[in-house]
Order: sequence, then C-alpha cells, then structure tokens
Amino acid sequence: MSTEIKQSNNVKKIIVVEDDYSIRSFLKEALEDMQYSVCVAENGERALQIIIDNPVDLIISDLKMPVMTGMELLNKVMEFENPPGFILISAFGTIEEAVKSVQIGAYDFVTKPFTITDIENRLNRFFDFQHLKKENKELKKEILNQKKFNRIIGKSKAISQIFDKINLVLPSDATVLITGESGTGKELVAQLIVEGSKRKEKDYIQVNCAAIPENLMESTMFGYMKGAFTGALKTTEGMFHEADGGTLLLDEISEIPITMQAKLLRVLQENQIIRVGNNKHENIDVRIIATSNRNLPELISEGNFREDLYYRLNIFPIEVPPLRDRLDDVPLLAGHFLQNFKEKYDYPNISISKNAMQKLEEYDWPGNIRQLQNSIERGVLLTAGTSDLKAEHILLSGKTQTTSNSPLFSGNITIGNLEREAIFATLRRTKNNRTRAAKVLDITVRTLRNKLNLYKEQNILPKEFLIES
Repeated sequence: MSTEIKQSNNVKKIIVVEDDYSIRSFLKEALEDMQYSVCVAENGERALQIIIDNPVDLIISDLKMPVMTGMELLNKVMEFENPPGFILISAFGTIEEAVKSVQIGAYDFVTKPFTITDIENRLNRFFDFQHLKKENKELKKEILNQKKFNRIIGKSKAISQIFDKINLVLPSDATVLITGESGTGKELVAQLIVEGSKRKEKDYIQVNCAAIPENLMESTMFGYMKGAFTGALKTTEGMFHEADGGTLLLDEISEIPITMQAKLLRVLQENQIIRVGNNKHENIDVRIIATSNRNLPELISEGNFREDLYYRLNIFPIEVPPLRDRLDDVPLLAGHFLQNFKEKYDYPNISISKNAMQKLEEYDWPGNIRQLQNSIERGVLLTAGTSDLKAEHILLSGKTQTTSNSPLFSGNITIGNLEREAIFATLRRTKNNRTRAAKVLDITVRTLRNKLNLYKEQNILPKEFLIES
C-alpha cells in the first residue's frame, strides 16, 4: 500500500479512500494512467493521518467504511484552513446524502457502479473549476488592491513592494514603523493600513510629536488629574484614551524627548498608562503606528533615541522610497495632479508638454511627491488656462526666471503670491466676472471683493480688474 505522494509542481495529487481492496487498486492504477500522483488509504482515519503530512489536491472517498466513514472524513477535512477538494462515492447513494455532502463542502457525489470515463470527466471538471476559482481569487485581489490603494499613484517595483507590505500587515494589530523622507507619503500609507485593519471602525487619532511642547508631552499623551498642576481644573483624558480600541499615529516619533521615550516604552510594553498626578494604572487597547523622516539608528548612536523603544516600534517596518528612486512614477503622478488642478481651477484643456514632462523626469525631487504636487499646481496657475503646461512653467530648485514680472517668476514664491496669481488668472478666464470667478476659486463673492480691495490699497491690482463686469 502506498502512503507517500509523489511531489511535482504540475502533477495534481489525489488520495483514494476505499475499504474494498480491488476498487482501491483499480482506481489508483486508472488515475495514475491519467498522470495523477495517487496515494491510497483503507479508511477515513488512515487517510486523515496521511494528508496531514502530505497535503493533496483532491480526496476521492467511499461513503461507507469502517473506523471512519467518508462523511466523517469530509467533516474533518472541512476544518482545515485550506481544505482539498472532495468527491464521495457510494453504492447506497441517495439524494439526501448527496445534498448533505455538498452542503458540508464536497464538490461532487458519485454512485456505484461508475466508469473510469465518468470519473475522468468529473476530475477534469473539478480541476477546471479550481483553476477558474484561483484566477478569480487573484483577479479579485488585484481589483481590491486597485481600489484599496488608488490614492498611492505608481506602478514602480518600489510601490508594488509597499502594496505587498501593507497587505501583509492588514490582518494584524502589529506595531508599524513607517520611515521615509518628508513628502514621500508616510501618512497616506498609515491611513491605508488603518482603513484596511480590523480597527477601521474605531477612532484613529493622529499626534504630531514635533508640535507638542516638551513640558506638555506627558499630559497630552496620557491625560492628567484635576489639580495635577496649575491650570488643571478638571481630570482630562489624553491621546491614548481617545484612541482606546482604535489606532494612534505617532507622527515624527523621533521628536519625542528622551525622558518621554522611557514612559512611552513602558506604555507600549504594559498596555497601561498613568495620568499625570495619579498613581493608578489604566488599561488601554491601542494599535500604534509611528512615522519618522529621520534615521533612527543614527539617533540611537548619538544617544538621542532609545534603542529599546526603537526595537519595540520596529516590529513591522515599512520604508517609503523617495521620489528620485521611483522616477518611473513621475508621469503618472504628474498626470494625476494635473487632472486635480484642472478641475480645481477650471482649466479643462491643459496638458503637459513633452519638454515639461522631460524636465519633471530629469529632476531629483528633494521635496518628493509634495514638491511635485506644488510644482504642478504652480505651473497650472502660470498657464492661466490659456496654454499647455510647458517647461518654462515648471519652476525647480528656486531658480529665478526672467520671462515675466510676476512674483512667481521673481523667486518670491509665497502662499500669498500664489493666491493672488490664482485670483488674477481666474478673473482673466472668466472675463472679470467676479461671481463666476468666486465659484471657480471656491470662495464667496464677498471674500473675493475684499481681497481685490486689499490689492487695490497695496497698489498691486491690475487696471483690468478695477471695473467689475
């Protein structure tokens, strides 16, 4: 009796479970002639022992057997994480038994007597079904990934690896450390992990560690008791309380003071916090995601970051690559941003010229995706909706352009200047119709009027806008 299954990447593995030796031997020989790898067992109990150590693609089992019946074996197999296919054979088959077996998980139910041709046809249908099922599963996964990650633009190998890592960590509550330069999209990766996690319906609290003063860090994180310090007029919950049951993002965790790092480590290890002014431990259930744009191992060597905290955070690391390492994605990103700003500023006919795209692809983007986005928006504004986005509209590295008297070309690029140029460009496009312009700019007519009056007082309002149409 054969108890070993020949291994092959291409050959399907089948076990025949039958108490009748002649039928068992007949089926084994016939299936091997069909180029299947076949093992046999005389009852369900023996079959179960074999397939635990030697996984199979399909079980062909008699229904009535001593020790363990085919139906009992079917029930046991269906408890597997990835159960194999199952075909039941019986000389005493009834409609009721057939229906019951299929409900439990069997693919098919065959009654005796049967022909080898009948068995072969059923096997062909089963493996065709499995192939289609696998393809469908892969297709669904691909579609899901596209929907899930549609805010991460790119098809580079680096981005594919990010997708893979996100998928791996989604089912767990593991602490995630996301590293990368500023502007690479670390917060977006964190958001996608939260949205795909089992805590997605719970609170997601984001803390900018760099923005919290050192003397307020502990009370902000852990809360405080009434009277704990001057101004503590009532007991207050901290960020960990707010995130209880959900997820807490510790953005730029490298900026947490070294003294606070020890307290944070204790919280992560014990899942307990102590409010300022209290000595009572409170249990918390928080999933931690941390980000950093600094090299934490270097900070450790400098004595500015605790090594034990780093290892506690670095359970599942994700490094987001800089844009210079994924320049193949620049055209996709640029096209995405262009579409957004075309809609925002109502410039529907703008496209990116070949020279402009070449300029974008040849730049190393020290400010990463955020810099690219800002560059596209600035370029769209400079076109005023009257021409395609050209190379001269792409201002990089702070280089001074002399083709215009606009503040945007002078190197004096500020939010105020960008806003003013956007207003002027929109007014030109709407032929100085302030109602339409305000609608395009997504501001009220009153706000637009006030800004124009301010520009008039500053003597920077072009004469063409002095009279409202």
